[in-house]
Amino acid sequence: MKYRFVLALCLLPIFATVLAVQGNAVATRSYMQEASAAAATALRLAVAALSGHLNRYQALPALIADHDDIKELATRPRDRRLREAVNNYLKEINGLLKSSDIYVIAPDGETIAASNYGGPASFVGQNFSYRPYFQEALRGEQSRFYAVGTTSLKRGYYFGSPIRIGDEIRGVIVFKVDIETIEASWRGGEYKIFVSDPEGIIFMTGSPEWLYAGILPLTPERLARTEASRRYADAILRPLPIIRDGPPDPRLLTISTGSGDREYLVVSQYMPEADWTVNVLLDTASVKTQALTVVAAALLLCGLAGLAAAILIQRRARLRERMQMQAQAQEELERRVEERTADLARVNAQIEAEIAERRLTEQQLRQTQAELIQAGKLAGLGQMSAALSHEFNQPLAAAKTYADSAAVLIERGRTSEASDNVRRISGLIDRMASISRHLRNFARKPNEKLGPVRLNEVIHDTMEIAAPRLKAADAALNIDLGREPLVVQAGSVRLQQVLVNVISNAADAVEGLDHRAISIRAWRDGDKAVLTIRDRGPGVAPAISERIFDPFYTTKGVGRGLGLGLSISYNIIKDFGGSLTVSNHPEGGAVFRIELIAIDRAEREAAE
Repeated sequence: MKYRFVLALCLLPIFATVLAVQGNAVATRSYMQEASAAAATALRLAVAALSGHLNRYQALPALIADHDDIKELATRPRDRRLREAVNNYLKEINGLLKSSDIYVIAPDGETIAASNYGGPASFVGQNFSYRPYFQEALRGEQSRFYAVGTTSLKRGYYFGSPIRIGDEIRGVIVFKVDIETIEASWRGGEYKIFVSDPEGIIFMTGSPEWLYAGILPLTPERLARTEASRRYADAILRPLPIIRDGPPDPRLLTISTGSGDREYLVVSQYMPEADWTVNVLLDTASVKTQALTVVAAALLLCGLAGLAAAILIQRRARLRERMQMQAQAQEELERRVEERTADLARVNAQIEAEIAERRLTEQQLRQTQAELIQAGKLAGLGQMSAALSHEFNQPLAAAKTYADSAAVLIERGRTSEASDNVRRISGLIDRMASISRHLRNFARKPNEKLGPVRLNEVIHDTMEIAAPRLKAADAALNIDLGREPLVVQAGSVRLQQVLVNVISNAADAVEGLDHRAISIRAWRDGDKAVLTIRDRGPGVAPAISERIFDPFYTTKGVGRGLGLGLSISYNIIKDFGGSLTVSNHPEGGAVFRIELIAIDRAEREAAE
């Protein structure tokens, strides 16, 4: 075992060297393929952008050549008025299409009209017979040509079209397109993009230092063809500093720069319609760095693997000793687990007992809360008992009077008048029964579920109960429930209890004052129904407003309240999913605001 370990340590450097060399080559090829695919995608996008930009203008020269004024000018090129009209037309079209220049050339090569006729570099009077786009268009072809303008010294792409009058060609119209905007988008990116002409001269590039440089040897034949068409005017042509004895891979290109030699991965595509070659270059330094990083990571993993193997061999010597220690530790652990399991069983039993006790406490708390709500209701009924006794005494006294009068009328034979008294007595009894029914429903412990409740009906029933208290306080009530009846999510009896509490408090607030008015308003606010009860009393002091909804807190005298009414009301409204708040009105008095969930007509009909 020891000798095997020493042999493995000796072979490890050799294995690492082989892995570094072969791994670097494999990783470099893999990353080169990925980089080539990414560069090909960038190349397709660049070609598509160039083709799309040029194809926008391809059909325009032929369309403009068909214009009546253009044809007339080709027939009468010396007509000054016609020249001015065509110049203005070309200037307008040039501005509309955002092209570089548009001009008309006579068959002898002289420019007779141009969109830049009024500028310092006007084409009017210039002769362009040496341009290939003029020569091809004069032969009846649709020509295309890239060059630097000899007059404007601006690069552009030229579209030429013959001006036909019948079967005769009387001139050529030329459309020059500026492509510097596309070239500007190539600058500063990950890739270096340039376009070369058939002679291998770069005329579009995102790297300005490569402009007018040749990627092919500038032989006298290539220079002569370029000079004949004056494609680049007076620009100085020079070879691109390419190192020819670089790597044999045709996809790789090494260029000498001021900061050293740089190797690029090159992908190219020929555009036959423009006779261009679009090239995309990617610096291989980043690719090689990625490959070296992978190889370094692999070597590091191998080193870690070797270290792990050494550690494993060292630990195997201690494995038997540890196995014995682990067996003893496992026995001790099992014993502790048994003890801990017994402890957990005892704790679980205690927790179950506590849960049962808390459930019982919660049940008692709910029962106490219900009893407090009922006590608050009964307390409210007790406060209204004097007024209710007066309310019952009046109809009873009236009924007694009507009964005595009816007996006398019967004795005298005036049965029709006696019958009228009996009907009056029946109406008084119905009134007393209505008040008694509302009080009985109000005093009953509620056991109702939440559902649609008509707000106007609840307020009507509330007025039956609160009427004696309002009458005792001599309070005037103003109710405005809006045009559309509101339906809210609530319980009818509990909502009635809330309104009785709030209205009774309002009656207490205005009792004995000069202005004893209470206003009830209701309206719809989005998905909420808002109900406000305002009195004209002294309002609520800031110190009181913070505790007004606390249980057993009251500002009334001894024997006039338990301090539960508003607290119970607050919790009832909260159970309904709404809110109960209090504030002072700017004109005086307190305003209790109740917000409840409003139910739409469709929901109400579905519930019914």
